[in-house]
Amino acid sequence: MQENSKGWAASAGCPVDHHHLRAQRTAPEVEPTDRPIEQGADGVWHVRGYEEAQAILRSDVVRQAGFQAEMLEKLPSYMNPPILFLEGKPHQEQRRQTARFFTPRTTDSQYRQMMRDFADEVVADFVRRGRADLSEMSMKMAVRVASQVVGLTNSKNLGMNGRIERFLQQGSSDFGWTLRQIKSFIRIQFDLLRFFLLDVRPAIKVRQAEPQEDVISHLLASGYGNTEIMTECITYGAAGMVTTREFISVALWHCLENREWHQLMLTADQNTRYTFLHELLRLKPVVGHLYRKTTAALTLQSEGKAITIPAGSMIDLHVYAVNGDESIVGERPLQLCPARKMKPRKPKVPQFVMSFGDGPHRCPGTYIAIQESDIFLRRLLKLENLRIEQQPTVTYNQTVKGYELRNFIIALD
Repeated sequence: MQENSKGWAASAGCPVDHHHLRAQRTAPEVEPTDRPIEQGADGVWHVRGYEEAQAILRSDVVRQAGFQAEMLEKLPSYMNPPILFLEGKPHQEQRRQTARFFTPRTTDSQYRQMMRDFADEVVADFVRRGRADLSEMSMKMAVRVASQVVGLTNSKNLGMNGRIERFLQQGSSDFGWTLRQIKSFIRIQFDLLRFFLLDVRPAIKVRQAEPQEDVISHLLASGYGNTEIMTECITYGAAGMVTTREFISVALWHCLENREWHQLMLTADQNTRYTFLHELLRLKPVVGHLYRKTTAALTLQSEGKAITIPAGSMIDLHVYAVNGDESIVGERPLQLCPARKMKPRKPKVPQFVMSFGDGPHRCPGTYIAIQESDIFLRRLLKLENLRIEQQPTVTYNQTVKGYELRNFIIALD
């Protein structure tokens, strides 16, 4: 066993008692560990092995599905597709052009102090009140950070976090003629209109007059129109705001119920803290499923056999199961081991495994999400007598296919 500069153990195993974590599972179901890839009765291919998942995500004969990708087919032909759903060279070019907003250097040099300031504001308000819903605090923090990166900084009034949350909570936007479907469709359109008028359009007008170093300014320079920019803001809203919010909540939950991890977040160096957060995210990925659709036949190697997935097939990648692939992550794959060592492999497996995806559509906001979470968590955990007053309720969001923690009340004695 080795120790780092702060004394935290680095070993293949982990001496921590993890039994209490079984009550905190965020996975909606228990995944089988002996079926890395299989086809369901409905024709959907289910992938639970790391090697198989990586091969699919890096293949050039699959395209994005999920996140309501089917709506892409309904967009007018003159509109630029959202960056999330671009493929091939157009996608590579857009990712190259927007990469400067998400690099480790930019995240550290341009966003760190901003994150600290926002964290101080949110936590100071909590201290004044002495009691708050962490799910609301984390949403406020996540929205403030993501809006700075995207450029949604000129809203006409407060409440952007609520507007974003409302239309993301609506789930599927398929239109139908039942009374419930009509009402749902009207609510979604109203929420989207409010978001555009109060948040997106004011930001566009400011940047048309004076471009800034953010995503909206880049989109304007690339010839994107109002509706296209609105679509990108919704995409970043789901990816950058909602998911980070949930991870902050689940991370604080674990730290407040485990003194060792609480102390690790306060006293360990940054690399050790980030490794811990990556390991926690491996076990608690906010997005539980990734979806792809094949554009041509795709042949994979799995357990020494060649498996061909036909063209036009839907593929469901089970992130929880992939992240628990023992052949990659080592022994006790479903336990949280802050000093876990991945099995040697080229290319190297990241500590968070598939929690940020892989391949050309890998989440660009990895560094932002972890830095933001680290800063906000440390600011909260420094408070004396911080405690959980009410355990959160865990539900499931159909839009991002992940867990939600709500009514998570924390307080100061």
